[in-house]
Amino acid sequence: QVQLVESGGGLVEAGGSLTLSCAVSGTGTVFSPFNTFAFRWYRQTPGKQRELVASINNLGATNYADDVTGRFIISRDNAKNTVYLQMNSLKPEDTGVYFCYRVVGAIWGQGTQVTVSS
Repeated sequence: QVQLVESGGGLVEAGGSLTLSCAVSGTGTVFSPFNTFAFRWYRQTPGKQRELVASINNLGATNYADDVTGRFIISRDNAKNTVYLQMNSLKPEDTGVYFCYRVVGAIWGQGTQVTVSS
């Protein structure tokens, strides 16, 4: 069974940085290893739908939401079966629960809370 476990959230002042990690276990068989999958990070704030923040495909190509472009960096370490989201120059509006998501199989992690104080 595939599991995605996020970590690294917390409370930070505006302008600060955090790096989220998404550790993926049970990722598949030798025919479908971790490095064949695309992943995304989503953010959810109260009263709003989850919004896509960043994505990375199996080749390492990345895309970002407009409001995080230039501040956030998504990356992956295929040797560690882990996806990262480095968040810099954080703003209060970045506050929310951040979820890791594997595109194939539509698998979600449990989320990690990020709170940015002004």
